[in-house]
Amino acid sequence: MSDKKVVILLEDLFEDLEFWYPCIRMREEGFQVISAAPQEGTYHGKQGLSAEADTIAEQVSAEEVDALIIPGGYSPDRMRRHAAMVKLVKAVFDRGKPVAAICHGGWMLASAGVLKDKKATGFFSIKDDMENAGARWVDQEVAVDGNLITSRNPGDLPAFCKAIIRQLLSPSRRI
Repeated sequence: MSDKKVVILLEDLFEDLEFWYPCIRMREEGFQVISAAPQEGTYHGKQGLSAEADTIAEQVSAEEVDALIIPGGYSPDRMRRHAAMVKLVKAVFDRGKPVAAICHGGWMLASAGVLKDKKATGFFSIKDDMENAGARWVDQEVAVDGNLITSRNPGDLPAFCKAIIRQLLSPSRRI
């Protein structure tokens, strides 16, 4: 078991695969995975799967986190209504730790103010939102710019997870 801690944000209407696939892949690598939500309880995905919040976002210290993942679906629009969740994204990013968002997860990146002059991708319908937040949009399965990792949709999950794992296991990254 690794001492690396990965936080996955959780809110209702998450894209089921975009939460569960990274969760399982990070656990397979031996990382500790924690789901953080606005409040305790069960959250429901778009396709009918559910997930239990391990903790509430305001109790997570960015200093104790090694990476943060934002799944898509419609949950990022709900997540960004909670200041503690937006603040956590910004704090993890500002510490130079990997922040990864897939699909509509780019909405959280825009709300956290971390896209300025960063190469990024996401679901095509939020391209304007991401560009208006300062991103340099690219249409590719995964975009990595420093500690920012983004992907477009569930079909990109293998590349997305590989990029997160690569950053977490990089010998130059002493988190």
